[in-house]
Amino acid sequence: MKDLRIVFMGTPDFAVATLKTLVENHYNIVGVITAPDKPAGRGRKLNESAVKKYALQQDLNILQPTNLKSEDFLSELKALNANLQIVVAFRMLPKVVWQMPEFGTFNLHASLLPNYRGAAPINWAIINGETKTGVSTFFIDEKIDTGDMILQEEINIDPNENAGSLHDKLMDIGSQLVLKTVSLIEKGNVETVPQKETDDIKTAYKLNKDNCKINWQQPVDAIYNHIRGLSPYPAAWCIMQNKHEDYDIKIYNAEKENASHNLEIGTIVRSKKELKVAVSNGYIIIKDLKLPGKRKMDVKSFLNGFNFKENAKML
Repeated sequence: MKDLRIVFMGTPDFAVATLKTLVENHYNIVGVITAPDKPAGRGRKLNESAVKKYALQQDLNILQPTNLKSEDFLSELKALNANLQIVVAFRMLPKVVWQMPEFGTFNLHASLLPNYRGAAPINWAIINGETKTGVSTFFIDEKIDTGDMILQEEINIDPNENAGSLHDKLMDIGSQLVLKTVSLIEKGNVETVPQKETDDIKTAYKLNKDNCKINWQQPVDAIYNHIRGLSPYPAAWCIMQNKHEDYDIKIYNAEKENASHNLEIGTIVRSKKELKVAVSNGYIIIKDLKLPGKRKMDVKSFLNGFNFKENAKML
């Protein structure tokens, strides 16, 4: 059995589950690397990462470098004398960092690699209408998410699943996969497989305002997948035109209805309780949404308080 000295690197909630699992299984975590505190909210109060909050509770040694290549950080990292580094939802590491430990640096990624390499694998799997996804562990190399695979576990995506619920499932499964991976390394039983490079590998592009915007010209299924793939964060959005006023609205929850109609795409069909948008082969039924400067609300509350003008539509 190898005597492991582990440095853990991660920032959001997704990473906390894995760190917690390692701590609860009595692994020796000699250091935790996480993002620097960021000003947040109106008071610009410094906000600590989810990983930092947990590491503080556990009295773990924390480093928060702004520059991963700085001499100060590299000497601090070296002084920890770690022989394994584990990365979950952190930033790209320079070679000098990932090459440092004797047993290497491995990463947990929330997709079935080689598909959905990149920043937002959970969102894009749903947006693209996948029925399966999973988690993968692999040793880090020079490129993003391309290193030799260690372990992989697959799960089904529920037809009505959103990014939030899938995130939580993959977070739990991922933490267990990391535990299995560490156990293999500890016993000296790791066997790796190179990732297969093919022409049709799908990418998990970084989410931005453009690719979160709803395209109402798409079929009903594609729009439905787009909305649930971005819910609850960062949320799909569109422009609602109400005569001379345009509103950027976020849509968090919707249902779909396959139907034929003669309405122009984007036409809003409403009653006291329901808000539907006509698309090429049916309707998107909006359930939860948010107006600029307002709180998220259910559609009934929205319909009670909003004054629709004639020919209001979604753009």
